Amino acid sequence: MLDIPDRISEWLLLLVRSQRSIAYLLIDDELVLSQAGGELEHYGLGDLKHQHSASDQLPFLEGLLPLAETPFLLESVGMPGGSVADVHLFADEDRTWVVLLDVTAEHDQARKMQQKAYDMTLLSQREARLIAKLEAAHKELTLAHRDLAESRDELLRVHNRLRRELHDAERYVLAILPEPVAEPFALEWLFVPSTELGGDSFGYHWVDREHFALYLLDVCGHGVGSALLSITVTNTLRSGALPKTDFRMPEAVLAALNQVFQAEHQNGLYFTIWYGVYHQPTGMLRYASAGHPPPILVSGAREERGEAKSLSAVGCPVGFLPDATYESKECSLAGPARLFLFSDGAYEITGPDGTMLESAEFEEVLTRAVPEGASELKDLLDFARNFSGSKELDDDFSIIKMTI
Repeated sequence: MLDIPDRISEWLLLLVRSQRSIAYLLIDDELVLSQAGGELEHYGLGDLKHQHSASDQLPFLEGLLPLAETPFLLESVGMPGGSVADVHLFADEDRTWVVLLDVTAEHDQARKMQQKAYDMTLLSQREARLIAKLEAAHKELTLAHRDLAESRDELLRVHNRLRRELHDAERYVLAILPEPVAEPFALEWLFVPSTELGGDSFGYHWVDREHFALYLLDVCGHGVGSALLSITVTNTLRSGALPKTDFRMPEAVLAALNQVFQAEHQNGLYFTIWYGVYHQPTGMLRYASAGHPPPILVSGAREERGEAKSLSAVGCPVGFLPDATYESKECSLAGPARLFLFSDGAYEITGPDGTMLESAEFEEVLTRAVPEGASELKDLLDFARNFSGSKELDDDFSIIKMTI
C-alpha cells in the first residue's frame, strides 16, 4: 500500500487543526486528568484542573473508562462552551487519550435539515388536504355538468352553493384581519377583494411592550391557492411560528419566511411582503422588503397638504431563491405623520383607454389635505374606481394607514 508522504501528512494535520479546533486530554490509570492542551477555551474547558478526577470534570466520560475497546468514538457531544464535538478515545498502555474535534457546523446543518424536513412534511400534509378538497370539488362539479341536461334547476342549486362557499372563503380572509387601533397610535385599513379570490393579506400586532410589527403581503395569482398561502403566511407571522427568529428584526423575519415558503414547495407560488417594526419609545421604524411596493410616509397635519417620502428597500420576493438575503433600513416617524402601506392593486390601475395610473398621481392623492370627517382610505378607493371607470377592480385593493 502506498504511504502518504510526510509533507502531505503534515499538511493534512494542519488542515484538521485549522478547521476542527483540536483539543486533547490525557487521563492516567487512576482516571485522573494528568494533561490537557489544544483549543480548550473553544470548548469551554479552560478551567480544567490537573490531578483531579476526569469524570467529575467531564461528565461525558462517566462510565466509559477504562475503555472496553479502542479506539472509541462519541459523536456530536455538546460542550460547556456551546460547541459540539466528536470525542475520540484511545487507550495507550495504562493511559487514555481523549481528542476533541469540532463538528458544530455539521451538527447545526443537520438540525436545520431536520427542521426543514419537518416543515416540508407539514406543508405536504396541508397540500394533500388542499388537493383532496379540490379533487372532491372537481368531482362534484363534473357530476353537476353531467346532470345538466336532466335538471337545470339542480345545476343552479350547485352553482349557488359554490358561490356561497366562495363568499365564505372571502369572509374568512376578512375575519383574520386585525381590528383597527386607536391608541397609542392609530391604525386603520381598507381591503376590497377583486372579483376573484386574491392573495393579499396583512396584519399588525405588538411583538413586546415596546415593539409593534406591521406587514402586508401579496401572493402571486388569484384563486384558492393564493388565498390559502396568504392566510398561512399571515397566521405564521401572527403566531410567531418561525423557530429561532427575532420578530423585532425585519431582515431575519423575511429570511426565515424565505426558507420555509420556497415556491417549489408551494405549487410555484411566491409572494412579496413588506415587514416593519415600530419602536414606540424612540419613534424609530425598522423595515425590510421582499420585492414589495415601498410604503409612503406623509409628513404634516392631515388638514394641510403633506410631504411624501417613499420608504424603499431592496429584496427578492419570498420563494424565488433559497439563499436570498435581506437588509433592513430605519426611519424616524415624527408626528404628525401618516404611513401608508399598500399592495400593487392600490395603484397599478388601468383606465378605460388603456393608460396606467402614474405613481406621481397616486402620491398626490395621499398628500392632499383631508377635510374634517372625511376618510382618506375611502377617498383613495373612490379615486381608483373613478380612474378605472369601474366599481370592480382587477386586483385586491389593500391599504393600511398608521397615524402618528
